[in-house]
Amino acid sequence: MQIDGLRTILVGGASGFARATAERIAAGGGKVAILDRESSDGAAVAEGLGGTWHPTDVLDFEGIEVVIGEAVEALGGLDVAVNTAGGGAAGRTLSRSGPFDLDAFRSVIDLNLVGTFNTNRLCAAHMSDNEPNEDDERGVLINTASIAAFEGQIGQVAYTAAKAGIAGMTLTMARDLGSLGIRVNTIAPSLFATGLTAGVSDEMAANLVKDSAFPKRLGRPDEYARLAIAMIENPMLNGDTIRLDAGTRFAPR
Repeated sequence: MQIDGLRTILVGGASGFARATAERIAAGGGKVAILDRESSDGAAVAEGLGGTWHPTDVLDFEGIEVVIGEAVEALGGLDVAVNTAGGGAAGRTLSRSGPFDLDAFRSVIDLNLVGTFNTNRLCAAHMSDNEPNEDDERGVLINTASIAAFEGQIGQVAYTAAKAGIAGMTLTMARDLGSLGIRVNTIAPSLFATGLTAGVSDEMAANLVKDSAFPKRLGRPDEYARLAIAMIENPMLNGDTIRLDAGTRFAPR
C-alpha cells in the first residue's frame, strides 16, 4: 500500500510508537485518526498532524467499537490500523507473599491481548468493505508485542503471556483474513525510549542495553515507525512477527 492517501487508525497514537508512525504517515500524505485515553495528548497530536482525535479506552470493549466506527467515518474508510496500547504488572508466579494475583494477571491479558484482538476484529470488519487495490489488498493490521514474548524475565509472567499471545495469533489471523486481502504483522520491540524509559539517565540507559549487540542504546520511536511503514508498503510482509531489538537477548533478570 502507498502512504499517500492512506487512511489509518492509530491506537495509542498520542505518544511513543504510534505517534511516531502517525507522524510518518501524515508527512507522506496519509490521513490519521488518533485513538488514546481522554487524559492523553491525543487532541494536540491530532491537530498537529491534521488528523482527528477520538478519546477511548481499549478496555471498554463495547465502547471502542463505536469509537472505531466514528474514526472510520472521519477518515472516509480504513486501510491500516496500528495497535500499540499495552502495559504490564510485575510479579512472580509464586513469591514470598504468595501466588501472583489472578485479577492482576487477567487485567494484563485484557489490556494487551484481548484489547489488541478486539481492535483487530473490528478494524478488519471495516477493511473488508474496501475495494481491493492493484495488489488485491484491502487492509493492513500492525500489532505490538515485545521480545519478552520469547524470553520474558523473572517477574514478567503476565506481560510475557500477553505479548506471546499477540505474537502467537499473528500468523493465524493473517490466514483468517488472507482471503479478504488483509495482511497482519507484529513488531516485537526491545527497550525503547518510550513511557517509563523515555526520561532515564544515560547511566541507567547504558545498564539497560548492556546486552545489546549493536547499537547499545535505547531504541527510538521513529525506528518502530520506519518498520511499520515497511510493513504497510511491502505486500509480501504478512503473518510475521519481527524483532526490533538491536540483537538484544534478555537475561533471566
